[in-house]
Amino acid sequence: MFVNTKNWIYWLLGITLALVSSYFFLFPQVWRCQWVRFSDFRQIDARLFVAAETSLKQQKMAIEALVAAQKRVAELWGQTNGSASIILCHSPQQYQRYCHYHEGAGCSIGTPWGESFVVLNLEGLNTDVVAHEMCHDELFKRLGWWTTKRQIPQWFNEGLALMADHRFVATTDSIQRYIDYKDELLYRSHGGQIALNLPDIATTSRFFGGDEAYQMLAYMTAATEVARWLSLVGKQQVRVLVQEINQGKDFLESYQAIEKASVYVRKNAPSRQKTI
Repeated sequence: MFVNTKNWIYWLLGITLALVSSYFFLFPQVWRCQWVRFSDFRQIDARLFVAAETSLKQQKMAIEALVAAQKRVAELWGQTNGSASIILCHSPQQYQRYCHYHEGAGCSIGTPWGESFVVLNLEGLNTDVVAHEMCHDELFKRLGWWTTKRQIPQWFNEGLALMADHRFVATTDSIQRYIDYKDELLYRSHGGQIALNLPDIATTSRFFGGDEAYQMLAYMTAATEVARWLSLVGKQQVRVLVQEINQGKDFLESYQAIEKASVYVRKNAPSRQKTI
């Protein structure tokens, strides 16, 4: 009996060690983000960590960008629930150690156990990039890692983030924003000669599966569709959509049903009379 118990303990320890080793080997960026507070990064805000080389001017810019980005995300979502730690890197090499990618201005990382991180390089030290990544985190926070990965197509995730990111289209009027994104898409697709269908960019691997021109076309396709949907249903319906998905409904069914209901209400709304 003692021998069997001893063997069982050894087996359990071996499995635990294997799992921990696999975690460090397969997801090095995640554990680096988790341990950032024990590195040489400095914590200058409740959720903001900056590289040791970051100047005081850059620290101030980071705080200002974070505050402005939170405001944009709140305008889109009604309020902010996201709680990601923000990690500002000082070099491309450092950025690659904390982010999945070696290029780009920023990335967001979520974990199955609820922790999330937004990693930025100096190129991403602006309101647009921070708001974009925080919007990803907001969706993750409200739906959870598993539901976001399983239910949300990447085109919606990226398209929604671009509604808070004004690098390509700055207007906040929903109809004009859709028109402007449609023009951007027309330009990127060379007058419609190259097109991506939404199912083509539904997964992360397919959305980012091409060169820079392909990815830009994917972004504009996603943004145009989400801008179109929001121009019809209104931004308050984003929360309704998320609530329905949390209740177990299918994303695409809810997405289409909300649009159909909004169009029906608009068509059947009584005309406004001028008051004298």
